[in-house]
Amino acid sequence: MGKPPLGFVPEPLSLPVSSILPSRKTPIGLLASRKFKQIVASIEAVGLIEPLSVTKPDRDKKYILLDGHSRLTALKQLGFEKVPCLVAIDDESFTYNNRLNRLSSIQEHVMIRRTVERGVAPERLAKALDVDISQIVKKLNLLDGICPEAAELLRDQVFSANLGSVLRKLKPTRQVECVELMVSANNLTVAYAQALVAATPSNMVIGETKTRKMTGVSADQMAKMEREMGNLQEQFKLAEQSYGQDVLNLVLARGYLTKLTTNDSIRRHLTKHHPDVLNEFDAIVSMAALEK
Repeated sequence: MGKPPLGFVPEPLSLPVSSILPSRKTPIGLLASRKFKQIVASIEAVGLIEPLSVTKPDRDKKYILLDGHSRLTALKQLGFEKVPCLVAIDDESFTYNNRLNRLSSIQEHVMIRRTVERGVAPERLAKALDVDISQIVKKLNLLDGICPEAAELLRDQVFSANLGSVLRKLKPTRQVECVELMVSANNLTVAYAQALVAATPSNMVIGETKTRKMTGVSADQMAKMEREMGNLQEQFKLAEQSYGQDVLNLVLARGYLTKLTTNDSIRRHLTKHHPDVLNEFDAIVSMAALEK
Protein backbone atom coordinates (compact mmCIF):
# COMPACT_ATOMS: atom_id res chain seq x y z
CA MET A 1 0.00 0.00 0.00
CA GLY A 2 1.24 3.46 -0.86
CA LYS A 3 1.32 6.39 1.49
CA PRO A 4 -1.98 8.28 1.77
CA PRO A 5 -1.92 11.70 0.07
CA LEU A 6 -1.34 14.74 2.23
CA GLY A 7 -4.36 16.91 2.91
CA PHE A 8 -2.29 20.07 3.51
CA VAL A 9 0.93 21.67 2.38
CA PRO A 10 3.44 20.35 4.98
CA GLU A 11 4.84 23.74 6.02
CA PRO A 12 2.61 26.62 7.22
CA LEU A 13 2.61 29.73 5.05
CA SER A 14 2.60 33.26 6.42
CA LEU A 15 -0.38 34.94 4.76
CA PRO A 16 -1.75 38.48 5.06
CA VAL A 17 -4.81 38.63 7.28
CA SER A 18 -6.55 40.74 4.63
CA SER A 19 -6.30 37.89 2.10
CA ILE A 20 -8.18 35.39 4.30
CA LEU A 21 -11.94 35.33 3.82
CA PRO A 22 -14.20 33.77 6.52
CA SER A 23 -16.55 31.02 5.31
CA ARG A 24 -19.26 31.92 7.83
CA LYS A 25 -20.51 34.90 9.82
CA THR A 26 -19.15 35.72 13.24
CA PRO A 27 -21.63 34.39 15.86
CA ILE A 28 -23.56 37.02 17.80
CA GLY A 29 -21.96 37.62 21.18
CA LEU A 30 -18.61 36.03 20.28
CA LEU A 31 -16.54 39.07 21.27
CA ALA A 32 -18.08 39.10 24.75
CA SER A 33 -17.78 35.34 25.34
CA ARG A 34 -15.32 33.94 27.87
CA LYS A 35 -13.87 31.52 25.30
CA PHE A 36 -13.01 34.37 22.91
CA LYS A 37 -11.38 36.35 25.72
CA GLN A 38 -9.27 33.29 26.55
CA ILE A 39 -8.16 33.03 22.91
CA VAL A 40 -7.14 36.71 22.88
CA ALA A 41 -5.27 36.36 26.19
CA SER A 42 -3.48 33.22 24.96
CA ILE A 43 -2.33 34.87 21.73
CA GLU A 44 -1.11 37.91 23.66
CA ALA A 45 0.83 35.74 26.14
CA VAL A 46 2.34 32.97 23.99
CA GLY A 47 1.37 33.78 20.39
CA LEU A 48 -0.67 31.69 17.98
CA ILE A 49 -0.11 28.00 18.73
CA GLU A 50 -2.25 26.33 16.05
CA PRO A 51 -2.12 27.70 12.47
CA LEU A 52 -5.33 28.52 10.64
CA SER A 53 -6.59 26.16 7.91
CA VAL A 54 -7.37 27.70 4.51
CA THR A 55 -8.16 26.58 0.96
CA LYS A 56 -5.92 27.03 -2.07
CA PRO A 57 -5.87 30.63 -3.37
CA ASP A 58 -8.30 31.74 -6.06
CA ARG A 59 -7.45 33.93 -9.04
CA ASP A 60 -7.48 37.03 -6.82
CA LYS A 61 -5.03 35.43 -4.36
CA LYS A 62 -7.76 35.13 -1.74
CA TYR A 63 -7.98 32.18 0.69
CA ILE A 64 -11.21 30.77 2.16
CA LEU A 65 -10.90 30.03 5.87
CA LEU A 66 -11.75 26.42 6.76
CA ASP A 67 -10.94 26.38 10.48
CA GLY A 68 -10.01 29.09 12.97
CA HIS A 69 -12.71 31.75 12.67
CA SER A 70 -12.45 32.77 16.33
CA ARG A 71 -8.65 32.91 16.12
CA LEU A 72 -8.83 35.04 12.96
CA THR A 73 -11.20 37.48 14.67
CA ALA A 74 -8.85 37.67 17.66
CA LEU A 75 -5.83 38.25 15.41
CA LYS A 76 -7.62 41.10 13.64
CA GLN A 77 -8.57 42.60 17.00
CA LEU A 78 -4.93 42.44 18.15
CA GLY A 79 -3.69 44.11 14.96
CA PHE A 80 -1.80 41.21 13.35
CA GLU A 81 -0.97 41.76 9.67
CA LYS A 82 0.21 38.23 8.85
CA VAL A 83 -0.69 34.82 10.29
CA PRO A 84 0.64 31.25 9.77
CA CYS A 85 -1.78 29.07 7.79
CA LEU A 86 -2.00 25.48 6.61
CA VAL A 87 -3.15 25.41 2.99
CA ALA A 88 -5.48 22.52 2.10
CA ILE A 89 -4.60 20.61 -1.06
CA ASP A 90 -8.02 19.01 -1.59
CA ASP A 91 -11.10 21.04 -2.48
CA GLU A 92 -13.72 20.03 0.04
CA SER A 93 -16.27 21.52 2.40
CA PHE A 94 -15.36 19.37 5.42
CA THR A 95 -15.88 21.13 8.73
CA TYR A 96 -12.65 20.58 10.65
CA ASN A 97 -14.21 21.10 14.08
CA ASN A 98 -17.16 18.82 13.31
CA ARG A 99 -15.69 15.88 15.24
CA LEU A 100 -13.80 17.68 17.98
CA ASN A 101 -12.65 15.58 20.93
CA ARG A 102 -12.77 17.58 24.14
CA LEU A 103 -9.78 17.44 26.47
CA SER A 104 -10.58 15.44 29.60
CA SER A 105 -9.96 17.00 33.01
CA ILE A 106 -7.13 14.58 33.83
CA GLN A 107 -5.45 15.19 30.47
CA GLU A 108 -5.62 18.91 31.22
CA HIS A 109 -4.14 18.27 34.67
CA VAL A 110 -1.24 16.29 33.17
CA MET A 111 -0.53 19.01 30.60
CA ILE A 112 -0.54 21.76 33.24
CA ARG A 113 1.71 19.73 35.55
CA ARG A 114 4.22 19.03 32.77
CA THR A 115 4.21 22.70 31.76
CA VAL A 116 4.94 23.82 35.32
CA GLU A 117 7.65 21.15 35.71
CA ARG A 118 9.35 22.55 32.60
CA GLY A 119 9.63 25.96 34.17
CA VAL A 120 6.47 27.84 33.19
CA ALA A 121 5.11 29.77 36.16
CA PRO A 122 1.45 29.12 37.12
CA GLU A 123 0.89 32.89 36.98
CA ARG A 124 1.88 32.93 33.30
CA LEU A 125 -0.44 29.99 32.58
CA ALA A 126 -3.30 31.79 34.29
CA LYS A 127 -2.64 34.89 32.20
CA ALA A 128 -2.44 32.88 28.96
CA LEU A 129 -5.72 31.08 29.72
CA ASP A 130 -7.40 34.19 31.17
CA VAL A 131 -8.37 32.41 34.39
CA ASP A 132 -7.76 33.06 38.06
CA ILE A 133 -4.54 31.61 39.46
CA SER A 134 -6.60 29.56 41.94
CA GLN A 135 -8.09 27.57 39.04
CA ILE A 136 -4.61 26.68 37.79
CA VAL A 137 -3.58 25.58 41.30
CA LYS A 138 -6.70 23.40 41.63
CA LYS A 139 -6.08 21.74 38.27
CA LEU A 140 -2.41 21.33 39.12
CA ASN A 141 -3.28 19.48 42.35
CA LEU A 142 -6.34 17.73 40.91
CA LEU A 143 -5.24 14.16 41.72
CA ASP A 144 -3.57 14.82 45.08
CA GLY A 145 -5.16 12.43 47.57
CA ILE A 146 -7.05 10.51 44.86
CA CYS A 147 -6.25 6.81 44.65
CA PRO A 148 -4.97 5.44 41.27
CA GLU A 149 -8.06 3.25 40.76
CA ALA A 150 -10.44 6.23 41.10
CA ALA A 151 -8.20 8.36 38.86
CA GLU A 152 -8.31 5.64 36.19
CA LEU A 153 -12.12 5.66 36.24
CA LEU A 154 -12.08 9.45 35.75
CA ARG A 155 -9.44 9.36 33.00
CA ASP A 156 -11.76 10.17 30.07
CA GLN A 157 -14.27 12.30 31.97
CA VAL A 158 -14.78 16.07 32.10
CA PHE A 159 -15.50 17.41 35.59
CA SER A 160 -14.97 20.41 37.85
CA ALA A 161 -11.56 20.97 39.44
CA ASN A 162 -13.41 21.19 42.79
CA LEU A 163 -14.39 17.51 42.58
CA GLY A 164 -10.96 16.39 43.77
CA SER A 165 -11.26 18.31 47.05
CA VAL A 166 -14.51 16.45 47.77
CA LEU A 167 -13.27 12.97 46.87
CA ARG A 168 -10.06 13.26 48.85
CA LYS A 169 -12.15 13.37 52.03
CA LEU A 170 -12.90 9.68 51.48
CA LYS A 171 -10.77 6.60 51.96
CA PRO A 172 -9.55 4.88 48.73
CA THR A 173 -12.15 2.09 48.76
CA ARG A 174 -15.00 4.57 49.16
CA GLN A 175 -13.47 6.85 46.51
CA VAL A 176 -13.69 4.03 43.97
CA GLU A 177 -17.27 3.20 44.98
CA CYS A 178 -18.39 6.82 44.64
CA VAL A 179 -16.63 7.38 41.31
CA GLU A 180 -18.14 4.17 39.91
CA LEU A 181 -21.59 5.36 40.96
CA MET A 182 -21.04 8.85 39.51
CA VAL A 183 -19.78 7.50 36.17
CA SER A 184 -22.63 4.98 35.97
CA ALA A 185 -25.16 7.73 36.64
CA ASN A 186 -23.33 10.08 34.23
CA ASN A 187 -23.36 12.68 36.98
CA LEU A 188 -19.91 14.04 37.86
CA THR A 189 -21.08 17.20 39.60
CA VAL A 190 -19.64 18.48 42.87
CA ALA A 191 -23.12 18.55 44.42
CA TYR A 192 -23.63 14.84 43.73
CA ALA A 193 -20.19 14.04 45.14
CA GLN A 194 -21.02 16.00 48.30
CA ALA A 195 -24.26 14.03 48.63
CA LEU A 196 -22.30 10.78 48.39
CA VAL A 197 -19.87 12.00 51.04
CA ALA A 198 -22.80 12.91 53.29
CA ALA A 199 -24.19 9.38 52.87
CA THR A 200 -20.83 7.74 53.60
CA PRO A 201 -20.33 5.93 56.92
CA SER A 202 -17.96 7.74 59.27
CA ASN A 203 -15.41 4.91 59.19
CA MET A 204 -14.95 5.49 55.44
CA VAL A 205 -14.27 9.23 55.80
CA ILE A 206 -10.69 10.35 56.43
CA GLY A 207 -10.17 11.92 59.85
CA GLU A 208 -13.59 11.02 61.27
CA THR A 209 -13.80 8.73 64.29
CA LYS A 210 -17.38 9.39 65.37
CA THR A 211 -20.76 9.75 63.72
CA ARG A 212 -21.28 13.09 62.03
CA LYS A 213 -24.12 15.38 62.97
CA MET A 214 -25.93 17.19 60.19
CA THR A 215 -28.34 20.05 60.72
CA GLY A 216 -31.92 18.96 60.08
CA VAL A 217 -31.01 15.25 59.73
CA SER A 218 -31.44 12.80 62.60
CA ALA A 219 -29.17 9.81 63.22
CA ASP A 220 -31.91 7.43 62.03
CA GLN A 221 -32.41 9.41 58.81
CA MET A 222 -28.66 9.41 58.23
CA ALA A 223 -28.45 5.65 58.70
CA LYS A 224 -31.41 5.15 56.36
CA MET A 225 -29.79 7.35 53.72
CA GLU A 226 -26.55 5.35 53.98
CA ARG A 227 -28.45 2.07 53.52
CA GLU A 228 -30.41 3.40 50.55
CA MET A 229 -27.25 4.72 48.94
CA GLY A 230 -25.60 1.33 49.37
CA ASN A 231 -28.59 -0.40 47.76
CA LEU A 232 -28.56 2.11 44.92
CA GLN A 233 -24.88 1.41 44.25
CA GLU A 234 -25.54 -2.33 44.06
CA GLN A 235 -28.44 -1.77 41.65
CA PHE A 236 -26.28 0.41 39.42
CA LYS A 237 -23.52 -2.20 39.34
CA LEU A 238 -25.97 -4.99 38.48
CA ALA A 239 -27.58 -2.90 35.75
CA GLU A 240 -24.18 -1.98 34.33
CA GLN A 241 -23.09 -5.62 34.18
CA SER A 242 -26.20 -6.78 32.32
CA TYR A 243 -26.83 -3.66 30.21
CA GLY A 244 -24.88 -4.76 27.15
CA GLN A 245 -26.47 -8.21 27.01
CA ASP A 246 -29.94 -6.77 27.64
CA VAL A 247 -29.59 -4.29 24.77
CA LEU A 248 -28.34 -7.03 22.44
CA ASN A 249 -31.29 -9.26 23.34
CA LEU A 250 -33.68 -6.36 22.79
CA VAL A 251 -32.26 -5.60 19.35
CA LEU A 252 -32.42 -9.25 18.29
CA ALA A 253 -35.97 -9.65 19.64
CA ARG A 254 -37.14 -6.49 17.92
CA GLY A 255 -35.64 -7.61 14.61
CA TYR A 256 -37.34 -10.99 14.85
CA LEU A 257 -40.72 -9.53 15.86
CA THR A 258 -40.54 -6.89 13.11
CA LYS A 259 -40.14 -9.58 10.46
CA LEU A 260 -42.86 -11.65 12.11
CA THR A 261 -45.44 -8.87 12.29
CA THR A 262 -44.76 -7.56 8.76
CA ASN A 263 -45.48 -10.96 7.23
CA ASP A 264 -49.03 -10.69 5.86
CA SER A 265 -49.96 -14.34 6.45
CA ILE A 266 -48.71 -14.38 10.03
CA ARG A 267 -50.34 -11.05 10.77
CA ARG A 268 -53.72 -12.23 9.47
CA HIS A 269 -53.44 -15.38 11.57
CA LEU A 270 -52.53 -13.48 14.72
CA THR A 271 -55.25 -10.89 14.11
CA LYS A 272 -57.86 -13.61 13.81
CA HIS A 273 -56.76 -16.07 16.49
CA HIS A 274 -54.39 -14.20 18.87
CA PRO A 275 -55.15 -10.46 18.78
CA ASP A 276 -53.81 -9.93 22.32
CA VAL A 277 -50.47 -11.47 21.39
CA LEU A 278 -50.26 -9.30 18.26
CA ASN A 279 -50.90 -6.18 20.33
CA GLU A 280 -48.05 -7.13 22.65
CA PHE A 281 -45.72 -7.76 19.70
CA ASP A 282 -46.60 -4.38 18.18
CA ALA A 283 -46.01 -2.68 21.51
CA ILE A 284 -42.55 -4.28 21.85
CA VAL A 285 -41.57 -3.26 18.31
CA SER A 286 -42.73 0.34 18.78
CA MET A 287 -41.07 0.67 22.20
CA ALA A 288 -37.78 -0.79 21.01
CA ALA A 289 -37.84 1.55 18.04
CA LEU A 290 -37.74 4.62 20.27
CA GLU A 291 -34.26 6.15 20.22
CA LYS A 292 -34.78 8.67 23.01
